[in-house]
Amino acid sequence: MSYQRKEVIGDATLYLGDCRDILPTLGKVDAVVTDPPFGMAFQSNYRTVQHAEIANDGTDELLRWACEIPARHSSYVFCRWDNIAALPKPKSLVTWVKNNWSMGDLEHEHARQTEVACFYPGPEHRWPRGRPTDVVECPRTGNVYHPTEKPVALMWAIVGWTEGVVFDPFAGSGTTGVACVQRGRAFIGCEIDPAHFETACRRIAKAYEQPRLFDEPPPKPVQPSLLGDLS
Repeated sequence: MSYQRKEVIGDATLYLGDCRDILPTLGKVDAVVTDPPFGMAFQSNYRTVQHAEIANDGTDELLRWACEIPARHSSYVFCRWDNIAALPKPKSLVTWVKNNWSMGDLEHEHARQTEVACFYPGPEHRWPRGRPTDVVECPRTGNVYHPTEKPVALMWAIVGWTEGVVFDPFAGSGTTGVACVQRGRAFIGCEIDPAHFETACRRIAKAYEQPRLFDEPPPKPVQPSLLGDLS
């Protein structure tokens, strides 16, 4: 068996195990929306209660692997700006503008207020709702569920640019799955960490208990205003 556990919750299927073992059993996927390990060994210094370290975050191997998953419609893979040189050239970079910034080098580096996602169109790509811009403004989370947690509203926007079943090989705490539930989309997620897998199952099950948004506006504004006022 390629996985340790499988949970089916509505139209969401979650696997506990290594995505590299599970993907070959799935066949060709429709869309990839994921936030893989960047190879930065991330650990926040600003939480009183620390999350466990992210699995396999010592190199960019899994990030490069995620960018090369053949998807019928499209792939959106989050990374840092300094990962890009090591990745297959994307067709576009989608920029997520946050409501705060990271510390970094306080003397010789601009304070980072953005993250990017590489966009790779597949052989059957088309824009489901017209051509979107490459900027999404969305407040960050407090990383309650995961050390690099993405906002549901951010993933809601990105999922809306794809078609078919959404695959997240690094499901983490299940944010992409929650966004898929809100949009009425089928979801397949893999997570190697048992604690995060349990969190993802709980969050997705809870999402099915809430009113489903489908194509209505998400709970927080995510559509870009072409950067606008970032002060």
